[in-house]
Amino acid sequence: MGTRWAVGHHGQVSDPTPVKRAKHLMDPANPQRQVNDRELTQVQRWVVSVLAVTTILHLSVGLDVAAYFLDDQAVVSRVGLCVIAGLFGVVAVAIGRLIHQVSIASPWLLLGLTPGVIGVVLVLAT
Repeated sequence: MGTRWAVGHHGQVSDPTPVKRAKHLMDPANPQRQVNDRELTQVQRWVVSVLAVTTILHLSVGLDVAAYFLDDQAVVSRVGLCVIAGLFGVVAVAIGRLIHQVSIASPWLLLGLTPGVIGVVLVLAT
């Protein structure tokens, strides 16, 4: 596919004539510059942060569920798993803030303690 060579009347090869490419195909002879769109970067940050935070929060809630189904006599172990769940919740919030390039130290970190607190309430209620 590249260029086509035309043979003239006297058997000589003339200059190549460029081949027209469809607009959706890349032309190696004319590369396009990468678009550095600020809005696209923001969307990418939000997508990555939501994926990271929800994944870590799933781990945190899983620890709460594991604590709930432990033996009723192992109260220290159950509460310990809930404390670890709360710490993972704080890590989830911190990772989200890191991805958005804002200061980690924030009152929002307290929101990360929610899975741990809910876990301790559920474990001690049973």
